[in-house]
Amino acid sequence: MTGATTLDRESFYQTLTNWKEDGPISVAVADIDEFMPVNQNYGREVGDAVIALVMKALAGSLPPGSLLTRIGGDEFACALPGASPEEALIQLEEIRQYLAGRKHNVGEVSLAVRLSIGIASFPRHVSDPQQLLQAADEALLRAKREGRSRVAIYVEDKMVLKSNYYPKNQLARLATLSERLGRTEAALLREALADLLDKYREFL
Repeated sequence: MTGATTLDRESFYQTLTNWKEDGPISVAVADIDEFMPVNQNYGREVGDAVIALVMKALAGSLPPGSLLTRIGGDEFACALPGASPEEALIQLEEIRQYLAGRKHNVGEVSLAVRLSIGIASFPRHVSDPQQLLQAADEALLRAKREGRSRVAIYVEDKMVLKSNYYPKNQLARLATLSERLGRTEAALLREALADLLDKYREFL
């Protein structure tokens, strides 16, 4: 058996949802850089061929046991069970370089294809596998901010200088809650922020 198993999006999500005590797992979210101009300049048929090219490269180059799905549009996700974020980075960087480092014949067009990729791992970065896609997406956004066509590993927001914003007794309670729930402080703060934004969504 070689390469990744391709799943539909819902099955991929369900696999992450059900991932419990099966060991570490890394997830990568990849996005084709400057994909809209491809559709605009060469047409949707070429755009679809580029998406198929990326899927083929990912499916054929990821290690056996990996899972792959197309999230939608020009965005893809893959899961590498047992892989550390550093191991996942090596795998995804090889694929990124392969696609970007040569011209690929796509219909009557010859193109290099560039990807931005974000990686997050359980339990290194998140305490719940269901948070992996969100964390990987945050890493993807950082890869794009830093210039695109690169792979970035998730860096947890440790709320630098958070003591400037929160009283010590609240920080102590947050640390206790984190320990008792088995979740990182950053994950709990993200959840609180999401609740806050939802509460005041009428103003957004």
